[in-house]
Amino acid sequence: MNDSVNLVGLARQVVEAGLLDEKKAQDAVQQAKRNQTPLVTWLVQNKLVKSRVLMELASDQFGVAYFDLSAVNAEVFPKDLVSEKLALQHRVLPLYKRANKLYVAISDPGNHQAITDVQFSTGMTVEPLLVEDDKLGQAIDKLYESATGGLEGMDDVELDGLEVADEDGKAAATTDDADETPVVRFVHKMLLDAIKGGSSDLHFEPYEKMYRVRFRTDGVLHEVAKPPIQLRDRISARLKVMASMDISERRKPQDGRIKLKVSANKSIDFRVNTLPTLWGEKIVMRILDSSSAKMGIDALGYEEDQKQLYLDALKQPQGMILVTGPTGSGKTVSLYTGLNILNTIDVNISTAEDPVEINLEGINQVNVNPKQGMDFTTALRAFLRQDPDVIMVGEIRDLETAEIAIKAAQTGHMVMSTLHTNSAAETLTRLRNMGVAAFNLATSVNLIIAQRLARKLCACKQEVTVPNDVLLNEGFSPEQVGTFKVYGPKGCDNCNGGYKGRVGIYEVVKSTPALQRIIMEDGNSIDIDAQMRKDGFNSLRASGLLKVIQGVTSLAEVNRVTKD
Repeated sequence: MNDSVNLVGLARQVVEAGLLDEKKAQDAVQQAKRNQTPLVTWLVQNKLVKSRVLMELASDQFGVAYFDLSAVNAEVFPKDLVSEKLALQHRVLPLYKRANKLYVAISDPGNHQAITDVQFSTGMTVEPLLVEDDKLGQAIDKLYESATGGLEGMDDVELDGLEVADEDGKAAATTDDADETPVVRFVHKMLLDAIKGGSSDLHFEPYEKMYRVRFRTDGVLHEVAKPPIQLRDRISARLKVMASMDISERRKPQDGRIKLKVSANKSIDFRVNTLPTLWGEKIVMRILDSSSAKMGIDALGYEEDQKQLYLDALKQPQGMILVTGPTGSGKTVSLYTGLNILNTIDVNISTAEDPVEINLEGINQVNVNPKQGMDFTTALRAFLRQDPDVIMVGEIRDLETAEIAIKAAQTGHMVMSTLHTNSAAETLTRLRNMGVAAFNLATSVNLIIAQRLARKLCACKQEVTVPNDVLLNEGFSPEQVGTFKVYGPKGCDNCNGGYKGRVGIYEVVKSTPALQRIIMEDGNSIDIDAQMRKDGFNSLRASGLLKVIQGVTSLAEVNRVTKD
């Protein structure tokens, strides 16, 4: 009797309908479980119950509508919405979509996990329709026979190969709880999708009546999934466990790190931060790809004269190179591209960052941690006793850090750093406002790079007509107007709204005698900027317009990231 009590769902319905006795039904449940096969499939394959009889019984008992697979051409099924792996694992088939609702074929109405996983995967509302099991298997095999699955180009990804890059090198804890399995797979899918899509950040955001996931791709946020609101705490807990955070602490922000092994010799790091909000913890993850520093200077978008100015400054035995721009403008990649060029066996390089974003072998990298007494100033002082050739400071935030950095630049060291200012001229006036002496500025700063990141037009770009007077008002010279075509976004399956990837727009200015004189005379940013133009250095705006002339980006995108 105890065995029969354990019969639930479809197995119980089969017994009550008189199709099998309790003993045979119990044996079928145990055999299906032992063979990791859905019960419906086991019953049909072993000819215990006919496929159509099972489908009709399940349709009546569970109130799920019946769908005739033979009445529809399988070629119209939206197979791209559900991966081959998910379809085979759960015996689920995407049939068609209406607005944000996806209709899927199943043969087991009790397979709630299939519906949940498809909903996670697609971010859509999922409506199940019952079909005959043998026809479902044939349709899945036929539909996905030439498909590559859901991890194109990343077949060697280890879904369970997540390791935490903590200070002790310990691996992240994982959970084997069956209830957490969909959450684990959903989180892993989000990480892999973000990497494949070239995203820079992932946002997991709880609200009162919904939970959403957004990716920042090419500098623009877009929504990718809306898992059920009930799972917000479990998703947060999973991410916090992976990042070696305290899962019991929900009232304070936390920082952590995740390492995702995507192949035998390639890993991607994620910097993780939690923020307690009104409706739960918002978690933002920044993708840190060390390979971005090894792309080479030619891939960054510098004009030829700008690239040469940077390379010449890197060859100097001492002085300061400053990179400026807002958060997310690519300053770190620009600095590390330079460091990678300098990273040879005979050069001692030390960096202080908050936090270290790109790991490079051969460079001594220090995580700044003010709570433990390791701030930029302390790190800089220590560097000067470490026989350095090149020093990189993540950011100059105060006078003390600025003065030590300038002292190092004046005593035989190459110093590289960043500031959050809008232009090269504003960088100099910002340092003056901090209290740095004009003489020290004039004699220590070799090069200033102001930069922005603009989205690149996809190959599907289309020519647009812009009146000549509009082009003149935008900043093109009369000599330039009429000599080039203006392109705009079109959009295709391989891009995001007509754009794919990003390119740097730069203002690169080296120190000149005339510029040094204005600094010594305490000139303002307007005077400094005017002298930079006289010396022949392009402004950010002029560099952006060159990218329009070259057909690399659109005029609208240049207007978005630069100003007159």
